[in-house]
This record gives sequence, C-alpha cells and structure tokens, in this order.
Amino acid sequence: MTAPGTGWVARWAGALLCLVVAGIHVVDQGGITTTRDPYYLGIAYHVLEVAAVVAAVLLLANRVRAGWLLAAGVAAGPLLGYVLSRGPGLPDYRDDIGNWTEPLGLVSLAVEGALLLLAVALLARSRRRGPR
Repeated sequence: MTAPGTGWVARWAGALLCLVVAGIHVVDQGGITTTRDPYYLGIAYHVLEVAAVVAAVLLLANRVRAGWLLAAGVAAGPLLGYVLSRGPGLPDYRDDIGNWTEPLGLVSLAVEGALLLLAVALLARSRRRGPR
C-alpha cells in the first residue's frame, strides 16, 4: 500500500540512497566477502548492507511504510556508529577515535543524513494524512 503523497521519485531516491549506504560500507570493510575486525562490527556491517538492500527492494516494490521504516534504521544506525566510533570508541575498536574528517566517513554521513531526512519526512507526512 502506498502512503499518501509518496511518489515514485521519492521511492527511487530512497532506494538509491539505501544502495549507496550499502556500497559505502562494502568499500569500507574491504569487500563483500570480508568481515571487518572486530568480528561484531563486521557482522553489523553485513547486517546493515542486507537491510539497506531489503529497504530498497521494499521501496521499489511499493511497500513504502515498511521500506521507509527500514530506511530510517539503515540511516540512523551508521550515524550512531560513526559518532560512537569517533567519540568514545567501541569495545575492542579504537582505531577511529578522533578521526572525524575521514573522506569516506563524511560521504557516508551526507548520504545517511539525506536518507534519514527523507524517510522521517515521508513517514511523518503519511502519519498525518492517515490510512486511505
């Protein structure tokens, strides 16, 4: 079911942003078959990549409510991870503490920020209008 006011342009843009988030994290971990250290962080990367592809598919399949909810998580998760990994650090991972200006990280922040804004705006809009 399509949320009111959610057009194909927004869905395609959201799907593309989700796929870019996945791609950035594949590049950052060193490839699709590589699991980053520490192991829990590598698994989190893989989960994020799969979730991003699923969100893109949901959006393109016109399952927009589920797609936008998942897309919001795909955006918010890495944003939080970026802040934690650069700020206090993560357990067994302190390599990026203070590394706020890493180019790939900044690109990731821009893409995830755009995706989060788009997802939240469309979810709020559909909630105000209610089901049809």
